[in-house]
Amino acid sequence: MASPSYHVIEHSTFVDFTGYRVTNATTAQEAYGFDDGVLFSPSSDTPGIAVALVLPRANDPTTLLDGDWGSRQQELAALNAQGALWTTYGTDPAVFHAARTYVTDTLGLTVLDASNSTYVTSAESRTIWVSITSQADFQALFGTDLRYSSDAGIYFWNGNLSKPDGLDLAGLWIDVSTIPPGSNLAPGVSATLPEGPQSLGNNAPAFKAGETVNLVPQDMAAQYNFPLDGAAVQTKAVGLLEPAIGAALPDGDGLDVFRSLLTDYLTAIGQSGDGVLSVQGIEGQNYTDFGIRAGERSLDVSVVVGVNPNSDIVLFNGAGGNGLAWGTTYTAIQSATFPGADKQRVSAWSDSFGDAQSMSPDSLFYKAYWELYVDSVLANQTAVTALGDGGASEEIGNGLTNLEYNCTQPYSLLVGGSSLSLLSAAQRDPTLAATVLAPAMAGDLALIWQLVAGGMSVLPTNLTSDDFFVETAWNYYNVVTTVDKSGNTIHHIEGPPEVSAGYPVNSTTNGGVDPTQPVPSYQVAYGLTPTTTDPLAQVGRGAPDVTANGGGNAFYQLANADMSFTGGYYYGTSAASPLWASLIVQIDTIFADQGLPDLGYAHDLLYTASAIAPAAFNDVTMGNNVGSWAYGDQDSPYMSGGIPVIPTGFGYYAGPGYDLVSGLGSPNGTVLARTLSAIAHSQLFFASNPDMLDADGSGGWTSGADQSLILQTMSAGKATVAVELGGVDLDFTSGASQSYAWTARLAEQTLQADFDPALVQLYDGFRQGAVAEWIAAAGVGVSVQLNGTAAEAIQGTLSSPFGFADFMTDSGVVRMARAVGVAETAGGADDQMAVVRVRQNGVDDMSVSFFEVDDLTGVIGNLEPGEAGYAAAALANAYQLASGGTVLHGPGYGNYVQTMLLDVDAGDYVAMMLANQSSGETYWAFSRANPDGHGHLWSYGLNTWGFEDQLDGGDRDFNDLVIGLDFTSAAGQGWLA
Repeated sequence: MASPSYHVIEHSTFVDFTGYRVTNATTAQEAYGFDDGVLFSPSSDTPGIAVALVLPRANDPTTLLDGDWGSRQQELAALNAQGALWTTYGTDPAVFHAARTYVTDTLGLTVLDASNSTYVTSAESRTIWVSITSQADFQALFGTDLRYSSDAGIYFWNGNLSKPDGLDLAGLWIDVSTIPPGSNLAPGVSATLPEGPQSLGNNAPAFKAGETVNLVPQDMAAQYNFPLDGAAVQTKAVGLLEPAIGAALPDGDGLDVFRSLLTDYLTAIGQSGDGVLSVQGIEGQNYTDFGIRAGERSLDVSVVVGVNPNSDIVLFNGAGGNGLAWGTTYTAIQSATFPGADKQRVSAWSDSFGDAQSMSPDSLFYKAYWELYVDSVLANQTAVTALGDGGASEEIGNGLTNLEYNCTQPYSLLVGGSSLSLLSAAQRDPTLAATVLAPAMAGDLALIWQLVAGGMSVLPTNLTSDDFFVETAWNYYNVVTTVDKSGNTIHHIEGPPEVSAGYPVNSTTNGGVDPTQPVPSYQVAYGLTPTTTDPLAQVGRGAPDVTANGGGNAFYQLANADMSFTGGYYYGTSAASPLWASLIVQIDTIFADQGLPDLGYAHDLLYTASAIAPAAFNDVTMGNNVGSWAYGDQDSPYMSGGIPVIPTGFGYYAGPGYDLVSGLGSPNGTVLARTLSAIAHSQLFFASNPDMLDADGSGGWTSGADQSLILQTMSAGKATVAVELGGVDLDFTSGASQSYAWTARLAEQTLQADFDPALVQLYDGFRQGAVAEWIAAAGVGVSVQLNGTAAEAIQGTLSSPFGFADFMTDSGVVRMARAVGVAETAGGADDQMAVVRVRQNGVDDMSVSFFEVDDLTGVIGNLEPGEAGYAAAALANAYQLASGGTVLHGPGYGNYVQTMLLDVDAGDYVAMMLANQSSGETYWAFSRANPDGHGHLWSYGLNTWGFEDQLDGGDRDFNDLVIGLDFTSAAGQGWLA
């Protein structure tokens, strides 16, 4: 048989594989600084490598990936029902068979599959793993030499690889994990660091029992209001990527011993459950060579089992850590996505390891990893990834800000780390005590407002020592100067042995921008253009997506490496990631109860949830992850991690809304679950319902229906509003909104039973902007100007399906919202119950009723709102309440009440009427029908309305009622009620 011809694979140098945007070297020798590279010759220490040949897909999944969550779920369900998912989006079986035959018969190579390894080789995975155990093997596959450096401990090659003409490759992966030291890519840049902690909220001193906040997992989950009691509910199975270590123990004990130790751990933290832990690829687990990973493994397992003790857990070992296998995360992801027909499927998996490489975005290596995450989308799994603990540099000394680029695909939920401070920790933290805690205790309205946005739900003076106070960025960097130059050290303040810090050490949340890819569609829709703060100022995917406690002022109390329970201080984004995975499977369980599929790839749902229900996330607004650096020399002014460094001062700061330190924020689990449920039902069962606004294709908007629209201004100063609706001008002026006029976030937070009434009353009486109302016909053009400047509805495509849009300029916001809600019930079912939640400020003289109308303009029969006879028609159409009657009386004085509407049908148009029992006046969901315009209703967000009764001629506004209506919390489907 003739020898194959070879064709150069562009962008396939060793540096393309390992060091993109890390080093300016072009060869392995330059990048790693060695000169001992020799031709590879197998030995017991260097047995060879495994190579993944990734074949093209039978069909392009781009359309599926670009659709919304609902359309993806419908297509995946249809393909799975036909048994056609992987024949559609894997490799054509005939193509796979031909390629495999070519590899074995023509190239003479050994394929690694289930018959001889735990590598995943299949048409479904589009992958053929190949064993390279000789120089001839590498030559046959790539037409060049494989080399090895004992100094660097790496296999490498010179120049580009080539591929034989019989292989059509869509991706390529070498089963090793390595990254070169960084080159200084910001030459001449240096920064002088301030003395002491580099960020606030991480410096509670004295790591002592009874003083340091050290929470068991279920108590950490409680801080984030997880929706299910993990001790009572069997949630969906969780996967944990534990490459090479699996469930291995130091004495070689088996899985039964590990399970027994896990039961002991649960007992020690006050939990019990019947979840079963299993291991994929247990024959490849290896404690002897990979024991350093055991602590990470035990951390992952402890978090998940502590939160969801009845959940099954699968540890994915991947190809393992024996023979050719290096224990890479790549192989563990493949094993999680393609577990085999006889293995347990997981709905979400968490990765706390990652691989080291930074691959050129033009390379087949990059494409292989990218498509690996596409496979997780097709498998309808939520991929949850610890973003990293290396600060803005991600421990790469190149002077720039960096991410771990192999795991930042748009399909991976990237989790950053925060520092959660209970009151007791804040009292001991010098960076919080004087500048945050003291003014909050003194009643600083602006600061308390910021803290409430961040998740504080109790008035500061009512807090107990174990109550949540503030959440900041996790950042342990601390500069200590001594007489000895080596004392200009960047490390953590008064840390115990378990806590170390510094630029080359895991000690601060990563976060920043991945310029190897464009900004994902869900971030574009959210209005983001993430840009690096370093001199390259590159645009790309922003990270993280979300955050949770990573350390700082609250630690995790977990089992140690050998699964004995010591209660040590555990921390890192590698704890935040399994915490988020535990929340995801709780939401998956709620979804299953409501007849919904698993979340899977749901980034668009998460970003939409933040836009329409801001209280679904706690807004982390304090702290930073600044920590870019380059390698120094003997003259460098700073030491960190035992090496001289040059701080370059780049990084990111937390702030209001999405930021590159905390993403959307940390979860308010129950509000998030409610919101995701509503979005999911809307997309799956009510996609034909008209959006409030439709994009017109040229940057403008049209009315999505015949509808009654409420407009309200939020501005710091007097505002002039000009609205054009189909050629009809609606102009009005508004006074300034006062600083603490209620927002969507605050309204939604108050609709939780445990929210402190004192906080509700604290922010009563602050004036909202003016309210106007107009009827818009379907299809007419819609535009808004505020103070003469065209306003943009930046997140309009996310919020319009849920009845509102914010038109924004630098001087303020005009919210446009429907006055009528649409009953998008669980599963599109009729005869359901809908949860009503009410929070009242002021006196208890207001009541609310809900009634059905005929359309989005509020018509009942032939009666318009405000016409004679309309009130009687509304009363006749009023919904009965589970608590009796049709009228829900306000609880008064900041208090909360909840009931249910009975007999709600899918697609009902629902409006509200309110009564002032003191004056006898009745107010409607339509300002044009209200007496003297005194009563104003406005939309805060997803099925959440506010009502204010303007008294004394409008001299003062009172936010009398906040009303939430949850259509998806239906009878028999009450997880969220």
